[in-house]
This record gives sequence, structure tokens and C-alpha cells, in this order.
Amino acid sequence: MADGVGRPDPQRKDLLLGHQLGTLDHGAQGAAAGHLLGGLAGVLDFAQATDAVRGIARRTPLLEAPQLSLQLGAPVWLKAECLQVTGSFKVRGAAARLAALSEQERGRGVVACSSGNHGRAVAYVAQCLGVPATVCVPTWVDPVKLEGIRAEGAEALLVGDTFDESEAHALELASKSGRTYVSAYDDPWVIAGQGTLALEVLDQLDVVPQAVLAPLSGGGLIGGIAAALQEKLSGDAPRIVAVSAENAAVMLASVRAGKPVELPEQETLANALAGGIGIDNQYSFQLVRDRVQEHLSVSEAQIEAAMVHAATSLRLVVEGGGAVALAALLAGAWQPGVAAPDPERPVVVVLSGGNVAPATLASVLSRWSSS
Repeated sequence: MADGVGRPDPQRKDLLLGHQLGTLDHGAQGAAAGHLLGGLAGVLDFAQATDAVRGIARRTPLLEAPQLSLQLGAPVWLKAECLQVTGSFKVRGAAARLAALSEQERGRGVVACSSGNHGRAVAYVAQCLGVPATVCVPTWVDPVKLEGIRAEGAEALLVGDTFDESEAHALELASKSGRTYVSAYDDPWVIAGQGTLALEVLDQLDVVPQAVLAPLSGGGLIGGIAAALQEKLSGDAPRIVAVSAENAAVMLASVRAGKPVELPEQETLANALAGGIGIDNQYSFQLVRDRVQEHLSVSEAQIEAAMVHAATSLRLVVEGGGAVALAALLAGAWQPGVAAPDPERPVVVVLSGGNVAPATLASVLSRWSSS
């Protein structure tokens, strides 16, 4: 495992936006993005995203989980994106998207909407690259995540009682101001950036995993993982398992309906997974529908159990949304299949984030210690 890296030196901004990415003109950007978009039905090219992510995101550890391995009958490895810069995988997609901006777009700035993690990632990358950023967040946002966005130098606007209301405001703001809207999930650059997580896992393992379990919300993470692995490995790609929170399962409902749908937002410990996927979703829905082989959902109690296990057994702080894939494994909701588990091929579980309010984590731990 490689050690992580800290915040990039602001004086390296020109290097981070150098000849490979930063000087892309609109035509080159269109060609690169077009290759990505064409790949939604075929092969995705993650080269530009990998270049952008390198030097901004941290190479997070892949941790062996002996207790889970014994339970499953196959090696289990945990991709600890909860230890990522800004506390979640979202910095990967933000780095890829912002690096692809033209000089004019960088000068005007960017707008994002987030329940916390994406906003903090955009704020962080924007500060590294000298790009003005405004992040719209719903009024119920976790205070820790709101503080994180502002600490990275972005303007944070509390607007909307739901994620969808906040997103509508962000889209309007971007349109009126001429700034670039950075979607948390439905953007080819963002999706490719998230997919670099999977390529990193392949580099860290000696063998190809038999399955990868990851959280599902808007689909950028699981879609990027699936596309990256299937492009790299073709027929040898692992089984892709998407795990939703029962109270935040809009993408799962959309896949079952065969089209993007809307659902009322519900309270959930997995607040990072809250919100819709957009009725006019262009990219992530198609990826999830076509490239994910298996869907699971977990309850609030199972999410709590996973957070407790992470804190007490793994010594990791994992937020509710980041713990859903672990929750599925702990609850026995996923098994390798009818064939006996291959003891040589590991199962990878993505712990996608660790931005949880101390009071929330303390409450979860207290409930479980007294039960």
C-alpha cells in the first residue's frame, strides 16, 4: 500500500492544469468527452481522469479484513476511501471535472449541489486549482460537511428543504451566472474520475477480485467502477454489486422501473446517498442499468451495525452512506453465489466516506453499547 499524500502545493496549480489537461481547447475537450460518452455503450477511456486525479487525490489503503474473510469464506479487502482527501471518494470526480475546464470556464468559476461530500470535494479541488466555487446544500446538511465546504474556501448556500430543491437552485444559478455546473454523478468526467478508484484497486491487488461491492446513490461511483473494470478486464471483470440504503434508493427504483423516477426523500443515516438522480439523467442511469450485475439494499439498523463494526473492529470512522456495502456483507445479504467462494480471488468492499458528525457517531455507538 502506498502512503497518502497531503494537500497539493498551490504553486503547483499550473502543473496540475498542465499541457495534458489544462490547455485543452473546447474542441479537444469535446473530443475527449465524446470518447467517454461514446464509451457509455462500449469502452470508456479513463486516461485523462487518471492524469487529473494523480497529485490531488490520495492513494487510499486497501485493508485486509480477516474477520469478514472468515465469515464469507473468501478474502475480503476494504478500499478505505473514508481516509481520502476531504473524507470521501468524491475528490476523484471533482479533480477530473475541474481539470477539464477551459481557461475561460476556470475564470468564471463553478457551481455544485451536494448533501456534503461532493461539495467539499469540489471546494477542495477548486481551491487547489484557483477556481471560484459556490456550493448549494439543502438545509438539513450535516454540520460537519457544511463546515468542511466552507473550510475549503467555497461559498456555501443553504437552500432548499430537499436535495432536489437545492439542485434546482444550483442549476439556475449556474445558468444565470455563466458558471459551469459540476454534477455529483451525471457527468462523464466525474464518472471517469470515480472510476479511478477501481483502477487503483487493481494496481494494489495481486489478483483480480471476484466481486466489488460499492454504495449506490446517483450512480457515478458504481458506474465508474463498473465501466473502468469492464474496460480493463473485459470478460474477466469482477461481479459489480451496488448497495443502496432502503431510505435512499432512487437509482434502485429507477433501474427497476426502466427509467429515472422520483421518490420522496426520507431521513436516513446514509445522508450522503440522499437525493434524486434527475428525470433527465443522461449518463449514470444508463451505466448502472447496463453494467451493474446485482443490487442490494440495507436497512437503517444494518447501516448502524456497519458503522459500529467499522469503529470498534476496524478502527475506522465510516459515515452511514459510506458503510452500506459493508452493511450488506455483515448482514449476510450478499454471497459469492452457488459455487464455492474462490479462496484466491478476493471480494472488495468500498468504504466510500467518513464524514460523520461526532454527535451522530456517538449516538450510534451509544445505542449499540446499551443494546
